[in-house]
Amino acid sequence: MKPYVICHMVASIDGRTLTSRWRPEDPNRRELFERLHERLAADAWLVGRITGQEYAKRDAYPDHADQRYPREAWFARRDATAYGIVLDGHGKIAWGRNDIGGDPIVVVLTETVSDAHIAGLREDGVSYIFAGERAIDLGRALDTLNGELGIKRLEVNGGGITNGAFLRAGIIDEISLAIFPAVDGTKGAPCVFDGGEGTGAAAPLRAMMLESSEVLEGGAVWLRYRVHRC
Repeated sequence: MKPYVICHMVASIDGRTLTSRWRPEDPNRRELFERLHERLAADAWLVGRITGQEYAKRDAYPDHADQRYPREAWFARRDATAYGIVLDGHGKIAWGRNDIGGDPIVVVLTETVSDAHIAGLREDGVSYIFAGERAIDLGRALDTLNGELGIKRLEVNGGGITNGAFLRAGIIDEISLAIFPAVDGTKGAPCVFDGGEGTGAAAPLRAMMLESSEVLEGGAVWLRYRVHRC
């Protein structure tokens, strides 16, 4: 089984997501995003490697380990009310911490990661799961998160590449989008969904049904769509 997956994002009216470039500026946007996050009541939230790297406190882990580790899931904690899931298939992030905002970190890896990286994760008390040999299988990762940690409701807050991967995999159940009265206006700026290089496959979407719309303070609009897959 997999969790119910909500892609929750904020965007300017031209669909861009890098809030520091939006004009006009508004210092209250982050607070509003967090309030909407609380209303979605997810068991876990998920980001990709680039976003996850922003939270790291170490430069690197040692380049060797004194032992080999099985490529099996390992959990420092199983009792949290919410988890922070980070996709880091090739083990690039050296954490130096084991939680983000009080939510324990769980890293999704591939079997190509080194024993030294696994040792570093254990030293930091960072939980991890494996979801593929060389590339992350998102469906497998969701099955493991549900089966091992009981995650039933997952909020995806990735960059466009991560969100696009979930969309093309056909595993998004709902899109939650808060559109703010601001403009980026820059060609190539980060957007809600992105295919990246060489990903021309169309997303398997049959229909999107508007479940609710709400006007928020400051002129933002919160849209929630139920996704019907092919």
